[in-house]
Amino acid sequence: MVGLAKEAGIELRQSYARLAPRLAIQVGRYAHARQFKRMRRALRQFKGYAGRIRRDLRRHLQDIPQGPLRERVLDALWLVGRLLEQGPKSKDKLFSLHEPEVDCISKGKARVRYEFGTRVSLATTLDGGFMVGARSFPGNPYDGHTPAPALEQVAILTDTRPSLAVVDRAMAWAPPRS
Repeated sequence: MVGLAKEAGIELRQSYARLAPRLAIQVGRYAHARQFKRMRRALRQFKGYAGRIRRDLRRHLQDIPQGPLRERVLDALWLVGRLLEQGPKSKDKLFSLHEPEVDCISKGKARVRYEFGTRVSLATTLDGGFMVGARSFPGNPYDGHTPAPALEQVAILTDTRPSLAVVDRAMAWAPPRS
């Protein structure tokens, strides 16, 4: 937001250019040291900085002329507002400002319990390893529901329906298609 304000020629009351990066590093250190009360306090302070910049930018919004820059500023304000107002149990959480469509994917593994991204299905030929299909699935669909659309895409792109599909164990639980 600070960069967009500078690009729009808006003078902010305070940019927190030195305080925010230092505080972000401190949050990471507190988390690593398992000092979660201090980490939460620093995060609250960080959210306060973001809220102040957001309010300051909203006050100067009428100074930005109509156009693509104003749209980018409005998008950034909306995303930061969404980030500041979400709670621990909120639906449709925002996990990343630079890629808002990212979802939390629970893996069920001991070491990496959660991953953040978008579920993707890749289709290759069995012998040659050529990519014949790639498809992303928004949200967090069940693994067993992804092979059918992927095979449909392969059939559309190659004009032939695959006679054999090799999938990983998660997709093997899907009911067989007739």
